[in-house]
Amino acid sequence: MAHSAPTSGPARSAAQGDINPWAAGGIMFAGVLLLVDGVFGVIKGISGIASDQVYARISNYTFKFDVAAWGWIHLALGILLGFVGWGILKGAAWARVTGVVLAAISLVINFMWLPYQSIWAIISIAIDTFVIWALCTESSKAVI
Repeated sequence: MAHSAPTSGPARSAAQGDINPWAAGGIMFAGVLLLVDGVFGVIKGISGIASDQVYARISNYTFKFDVAAWGWIHLALGILLGFVGWGILKGAAWARVTGVVLAAISLVINFMWLPYQSIWAIISIAIDTFVIWALCTESSKAVI
């Protein structure tokens, strides 16, 4: 009678279909970060809509928008990011792919917004970069 030794580590995880704890932790953290980035977006949006004096005035910039327009962009994106972050924390299948797409859009928008509020834009870009990485890491349960 053949007796096989129990496997451990990555081989055991792959054989039993367990989720890699690092990937699961990263996905959970990405969901929290999306929620935080969404709250930041809502705050940035409300600030821009409420007062045109909140953000720096830019004279010659390719991506120049009215401050209120930037406010509406950040408000809408912030609400979407928060909703998707909540979906990731709930384990919704649609949320991972949507999170990657929205984080990429947020990254580009915050890059365009750099001259208005450099520090907040860099913080948001860093959050979005980590979210994209965390949601794209390998886990044994593929969403797509």
